[in-house]
Parts: sequence; C-alpha cells; structure tokens
Amino acid sequence: MTNATVTMSSAAGNGRPRMTTTPTPGPTTVPELARDLVAGPHLAHLATLNPDGSPHTVPLWVAWEGDRLAFLTGPRSRKARNIDRDPRVAVSVAHTERPWEMASLSGRVESVLVGGAGWAVVDRISRAYTGADYPRGEERIAFLVDVEHATAASFG
Repeated sequence: MTNATVTMSSAAGNGRPRMTTTPTPGPTTVPELARDLVAGPHLAHLATLNPDGSPHTVPLWVAWEGDRLAFLTGPRSRKARNIDRDPRVAVSVAHTERPWEMASLSGRVESVLVGGAGWAVVDRISRAYTGADYPRGEERIAFLVDVEHATAASFG
C-alpha cells in the first residue's frame, strides 16, 4: 500500500506531461503503513508514564513534521507534565475506515515547540483533521518525537 502523491507536470521544453511522485512522509526506517497512518487524519492514542509509574493514555491528533512524529497539547496537561519528567512515549494509530490497519510507534520527545513555531505545527495538524486552524482560546504547544521503534500490521 502506498499513499504517495502523484502529480502531473510538463516536462521541460517538450510539452508532454510527466508523472512525479511525492514519497510518504516520515522516516524511511518506519514501515510504510505506519507512515501512511500517521500522515492521514486518523485518531491516535498516546501513552506516557504518570509519576507513580502507571500508564496514562489519551486520544490525540498526530502528523509528521519532517522525520519526527508530531502532536499537540496544552502546556499544563497531564501528558505535558509526564513528558517533562520522562520523555519516553508510545503512540498507536489505526485507520479510521479500516481499523484492521494499525501501527505502534515509540520513542522520545526531542523537541517542544512553543510560540509561533509551536502554533505553526499545531495549525498544520489541525488543518489535516478539521480543515481549519486550531482555535486560539487556549494555549497549545507541539511535541516532536524521534521514533526509535515502529511496527505496523494489516489484518484485513
């Protein structure tokens, strides 16, 4: 399966159309299905560790920001506080219409984007899911994860 974008353009000088493909975003070390699922607007779940070591999971939106997995939250949310203490995270994502297609990714938060840089990522993610920028009523920040391990499977 591939979600690579195919576009038609004119070849230089000869007037004939030429096909070009844009590869699926995300690091090439991540399985293509996992890259596709993160690139599409599919609901994901993030797992972090609470202070007592118990798991904390929450649904959220995800996207690729270059080769890093990106997600957003409020700066004082439970997940933000957990990540500040321990940057290890795990994300699972399943296809919205084909839930038998799923992926699991884990790694460490390597960057926290605040201010204009954070809002740029937040808005890109929001547009993928809603078609509009994220509302400005609450403060939001973006987290970028270096994916260290990823698996994907399709049982359909």
